[in-house]
Amino acid sequence: MPPSGADAVVVGAGVIGAAVALELARTGRRVVVVDKSGGVGHGSTSASSAIIRFDYSTWDSVATAWESRHCWARWAEHLGAVRGPGLAAFRRTGAVLLDAPGSGTSEVVALFERAGVPYERWDAATLRGRLPGIDAGRYGPPRSLLDDAFFSGPDGELGALFTPDAGFVDDARLAAQNLADAAARLGVRFLFRRAVVGVLRGEGRVAGVRLADGTVITAPVVVNAAGPWSGGFNRTAGVGAEFTVGVRPLRQEVHQVAAPVRQGDGSASGPGGTRTESGPGGTGTEFGPRATGTGSGPIVADVDLGTYLRPAGGHLLIGSTLPACDPREWLGDPDECDPRPTPARFETQVTRAARRFPLLGVPNRPTGIAGVYDAADDWSPVYDRTDLAGFYVAMGTSGNQFKNAPLAGRFLATLVDRVEAGHDHDRDPLRYAGEHTGLVVDLGAFSRRRPLSEGAASRTVMG
Repeated sequence: MPPSGADAVVVGAGVIGAAVALELARTGRRVVVVDKSGGVGHGSTSASSAIIRFDYSTWDSVATAWESRHCWARWAEHLGAVRGPGLAAFRRTGAVLLDAPGSGTSEVVALFERAGVPYERWDAATLRGRLPGIDAGRYGPPRSLLDDAFFSGPDGELGALFTPDAGFVDDARLAAQNLADAAARLGVRFLFRRAVVGVLRGEGRVAGVRLADGTVITAPVVVNAAGPWSGGFNRTAGVGAEFTVGVRPLRQEVHQVAAPVRQGDGSASGPGGTRTESGPGGTGTEFGPRATGTGSGPIVADVDLGTYLRPAGGHLLIGSTLPACDPREWLGDPDECDPRPTPARFETQVTRAARRFPLLGVPNRPTGIAGVYDAADDWSPVYDRTDLAGFYVAMGTSGNQFKNAPLAGRFLATLVDRVEAGHDHDRDPLRYAGEHTGLVVDLGAFSRRRPLSEGAASRTVMG
């Protein structure tokens, strides 16, 4: 029997919703999670590349990502669970951000210095030495594959910013399930294949939700963590008129190809499995199977050509940084998303990656998956209350917030605790101090009413 009442209802059982449910339960609340899908993490989370990186353009985003990384590195501890094969694992591979114009590496370095994030600056020669098989040429800005200048030669060379403590989570959906399991141990109830069709109000505040089957769940707190459906759920609730930040569902593809192989010794070349070691002044981090046991080289963020690459065993996942030359596939309804990769987008993204790693083949048949981003206007999430008392949002998170799920849960629990106790977060934004790093995050940075500057709005999904 579905519960008729709760202290909080979370709408959405992706990695963000599961994290929010866990942290709300840790405050002693009775929590119910409702999701229209068949299980935890079946929406955008299932298509996430699950990259853990720290290169953002603002202090609060860097501090959030760095604190979250410590949660992933201590995943069993974060969950309050016993270590075992049933837990997602953080793979520390390091990440390489190519120092292209517009990549913001100078600003990022200043933020890393402030936050205490270890990093190395590489020139082009170091980049080639650390990633054999890479073409260090500067080709940007990214161009369409139909552009006559797409295959033009390089205009100089690129260096890079390397963060040894970055990496990825090996199973995004499992990570969401781990959070849900931890929440369930604290009494959280999960209702699947149940669509929320109405939001109840009473005495000027939210009073619960109504499901499509007629079930009513009363609650003084409702959290919108519905991912690509979050904008629609806000409209259902009659909230959002005061938001300065909009969100829209955006279809996005991630492709998978075999990692390149260096001729002569049969070893992988490039981000799929390099075998070089740190040079003078480095961290001593070694890439490749001897270091990680996974054959994983570093993540490569290439805003010069408009792609990112993430190792996946003997394969690479190739995604887009959403350069301006690429058309956006906005969806009116997230349920309309075709999950199959398209030949045109596959050829464009993989050919861009092959320009960076010339040994990478471009198969004739597209492989990969398409998912839906909950894309905010400025690619920054909204973690906030709303003008409807008791109605909170964790939205605009797709594309670059998987890594921050542990903190997103804690941010929402902090907001609910303090705002429900009478704190005016709009006038006096709350602050959160990280348990592991001690870094302080101004939650006002994720306000629904934040100003949108032209510079901020032009940032890509890389943040």
